[in-house]
Amino acid sequence: MNFLKKHRMIILRIMDLLIISFMYLLVAYLLTDLSLLGQEINKILNTILISLITYLVTFNVANIYKKITRFENGKDYLEYIFLCMASTVIIGTVGLIRTDLFMDIKGIVLANILIAVAVVSYRVMLRFILTLKRVDNSSGKIKKNLLIIGGGEAARDVIKAIKEEAKDEYNIIGLIDDNVNKLNYTISGVKILGGRNKIVELCKKYKVDTIFFCLEKVKNKDKKEILNICQTTGARIRVLPAIVDIVKNKNLMSNLREVEIEDLLGREPVTLDNKNISELIKDRVVLVTGGGGSIGSELCRQIMKHNPKKLIIFDIYENNLYNIELELKANYNKEKIEALVGSVRDKKRLKKVFEQYRPELVFHAAAHKHVPLMEKSPLEAIKNNVFGTYNVVNCSDEFNVKRFVLISTDKAVNPTNIMGASKRLCEMIIQAKNKVSKTEFMAVRFGNVLGSNGSVVPLFKKQIAEGGPVTVTHKEITRFFMTIPEAVGLILQAITYAKGGEIFVLDMGEPVKIYDLAESLIKLSGLEPNVDIPIVITGLRPGEKLYEEILMSEEGLESTKHDKIFIAEPSSLTMNEIEEKLKLLNGLVEKENTEMPKIKEVIKQTVKTFKEPDEVNKKMREVG
Repeated sequence: MNFLKKHRMIILRIMDLLIISFMYLLVAYLLTDLSLLGQEINKILNTILISLITYLVTFNVANIYKKITRFENGKDYLEYIFLCMASTVIIGTVGLIRTDLFMDIKGIVLANILIAVAVVSYRVMLRFILTLKRVDNSSGKIKKNLLIIGGGEAARDVIKAIKEEAKDEYNIIGLIDDNVNKLNYTISGVKILGGRNKIVELCKKYKVDTIFFCLEKVKNKDKKEILNICQTTGARIRVLPAIVDIVKNKNLMSNLREVEIEDLLGREPVTLDNKNISELIKDRVVLVTGGGGSIGSELCRQIMKHNPKKLIIFDIYENNLYNIELELKANYNKEKIEALVGSVRDKKRLKKVFEQYRPELVFHAAAHKHVPLMEKSPLEAIKNNVFGTYNVVNCSDEFNVKRFVLISTDKAVNPTNIMGASKRLCEMIIQAKNKVSKTEFMAVRFGNVLGSNGSVVPLFKKQIAEGGPVTVTHKEITRFFMTIPEAVGLILQAITYAKGGEIFVLDMGEPVKIYDLAESLIKLSGLEPNVDIPIVITGLRPGEKLYEEILMSEEGLESTKHDKIFIAEPSSLTMNEIEEKLKLLNGLVEKENTEMPKIKEVIKQTVKTFKEPDEVNKKMREVG
């Protein structure tokens, strides 16, 4: 093998010379009367000699012997055919000029057609042989049987990349494509074996180890369905990302990523009117409270894309604040970014910030959001969420902020816990304040976001990495999910529709059972739920309800220009009524009264839609 590699150019030249000589002799045998063969032998030999010289010169000038055979493709084979045609023209011209010395022109043309076919064919065969091996001789490593989902350009590029970069790692079984017109056709030598309905059968038949998902132009609903089918096979699944991501890293194989839970949600990409968003943000001073958190930091990222005059990132947790500051200053003008440590509870600190920077837009994302923790420390939810919001609202009013946006949650709807009730009070505060202020106050309400601080997904991944068990509070517990960038994009879009006083409600899509989510994450890790990783039901936590709602029952729903953004009917509460509710809560805070029955009694007086978890869950079970 080493000898062949070392002398490959010489061997290829000899092969070409033998093919050229053989084809002329074959044509001479077929076209020449055997009785006259002796008279024509000199013409045949002269033609072979001029052809050998012509081909050697042509092929060497084109450097075709420096090509690595196993990496050749259709473009290379077309080049061989073109060079054979050019050689035919040269040889034919010489033959026409000296008919007394060379073969008949018909024989020359036929011989060169056969030469072109043979030169390309044996190279294709060599490449096939070189890439066919199942075992890597250098390591003895057995190749993984690979099934590719997709029958388009992306699949073709992946096949090429495998043959060039990973030929000793993968054995391509075939392709899957739902287009019935493509059935049994081949792409780069790989056959299309059927549609998605064949995935399980083929994986079992060929013992498929790995599946590459290489469909680019596919609806997320179909992507979800196909990936769910792939999950049942037990094979490892890798996904080819969007072309824009591939361009950043031209090594195609390294772009293939693991399946993320986002792939299984089946949500279609959100379309945004970036022109209207830019008109709102460009050249304005923007303040984001809680700017170091998962939602707050993504708000900062997307805001900076619209070229604000200045972005003020305000957060009590210095580590997160420092990280987002570093990230943004590495990508944008440092002078436009200001990171400030501070708490929304601190009225003096807030007033100083507003006084110094005079923000025109305020995004209020600072809040305690973890339900079980707030059930243990209810006064902290009231101090931070309710009175913190009240402080930011008053500063926004005092310093003539143009627009104030409260980041709310679906847990504010018919709340069964202190955190949800506190966020509902925040919504009530901004709606009442909007009636008496020049500032336009609004809220945006949505459900869980994947990968956020406190989200179940990072927790499940950690539990899986540790070998389990994965803990789920109830087998029927259901939540709405969307990605952080999607949620933030819709927040920015929603505020372009604002006139003041609205609660914008984001379309969260279909609800997801947390138990199913746990199963999917375990399968994505290449493991079997309740075999490799147990799923343990721990029981509902304090304040937790089985099913989150997006709208309160008494609220209506008004559509906007965007099909994923709606508006709830405004509240009729006045600021005086809100002030009375805040006095009741302030009484708890000042006395540091941590007795839950007393706190819930006051909460029920301030938030009329507050319910006990058992009452709501029982009703949901009956409905379900």
